[in-house]
Amino acid sequence: MKILHVIPSVSPTLGGPTQVVLNLVKALRECKVDAEIVTTNDRGTTLLDVPLYQLTEYEQVPVWFLPRFSPPLKEYIFSPAIAQWLGKNIRNYDILDNHYLFSYASTCAGAIARWQNIPYTVRTMGQLAPWALAQSQRKKQIYSLLIERHNLNRAAAIHCTSAGEAEDVRNFGIKTPTVTLPLGVNQPETLPDAKQQIREIYRIPATIPIVLFLSRLHYKKRPELLIRSLSKLALNQTKFHLILAGTGEPDYLQYLQNLVLDSGLTAQTTFSGFVTGKDKDLLLQGSDIFVLPSFSENFGIAVAEALANGLPVIITPDIQIAPEISQANAGLIVPGEEAAIANAIAQLLATPEQRHQLSENGKKLVKERYSWNAIASQLAEVYRTIIEQAKIPNQNNFS
Repeated sequence: MKILHVIPSVSPTLGGPTQVVLNLVKALRECKVDAEIVTTNDRGTTLLDVPLYQLTEYEQVPVWFLPRFSPPLKEYIFSPAIAQWLGKNIRNYDILDNHYLFSYASTCAGAIARWQNIPYTVRTMGQLAPWALAQSQRKKQIYSLLIERHNLNRAAAIHCTSAGEAEDVRNFGIKTPTVTLPLGVNQPETLPDAKQQIREIYRIPATIPIVLFLSRLHYKKRPELLIRSLSKLALNQTKFHLILAGTGEPDYLQYLQNLVLDSGLTAQTTFSGFVTGKDKDLLLQGSDIFVLPSFSENFGIAVAEALANGLPVIITPDIQIAPEISQANAGLIVPGEEAAIANAIAQLLATPEQRHQLSENGKKLVKERYSWNAIASQLAEVYRTIIEQAKIPNQNNFS
């Protein structure tokens, strides 16, 4: 069984989707599934320094890189080379696993797969959520009418990561069978002195609790809402230090920096930039609270990583694993409003016992539910079923 994952970019600047495809393919290969990735050399405004047109080991998995057409068209990422490559090589694979909607790579992959009778699955990556569909709405309506609905309806299955995402697929009018499997999280190495190290790195006093936002700095994630919420707490002399870890468009980053200044939080805020590896683990293990007040997330890989590291989370109901977190008592689910978020942060800062309980529950949830190896094993069964039967039962849930 040979599987090809298709994604427009594996640039680290894209955040969660990049981590997902790399970790998933790695886990599939550990389950003895011959899985590869084909993508472009896109890296946002620049290009990845990688070999082209040859199978390359990248982040411990085999990847085919094809040239991106410049200039980039954001997530669409136009690349005639990837279409040509797929036309020549798609028959070397038993099934395609397409990541993303409304992008050139997945569009071409679906069309070429149908033409050459290769089954394919689609990951909608939260792009059928009402909030996501409302962004560039007219363009998406036209693209859906001409292309995307056909791609989705002709897929062998649609991989959803939560019940909410599967509901979004149905609400979009797609009849294709869905498979609901969560995403995974790598178990972190415990760093016993993380709290001390992180305070030394960012020059934060030991007595000051750290509130962490770790995600793309994008208006979808609403970091500005967190800043405004914390400004309310600052008026009440609540002690905290905010770390905003991530990158974003220069104009939006400048907007956030100006908002911090206008809110009087400059001395209490650090923009750490993009973090990965041990630096990321230090932030997740050294902080006291994680907050992500996003408009929409099909899963929220950063939230799951925070849970894995024992960091209590405060999130909005629009993050679709919120019901699981609530059921496990692993975090606080609050409306995306300044007062609600401010009150939740104040509550956790004032109750270390509650933070500890949420921490323990969060780690337990991740171990039981979000293991990459278990998810990859179940996904391999989905692939086998598709290859053998061409279709799977509707609303199949392997989770």
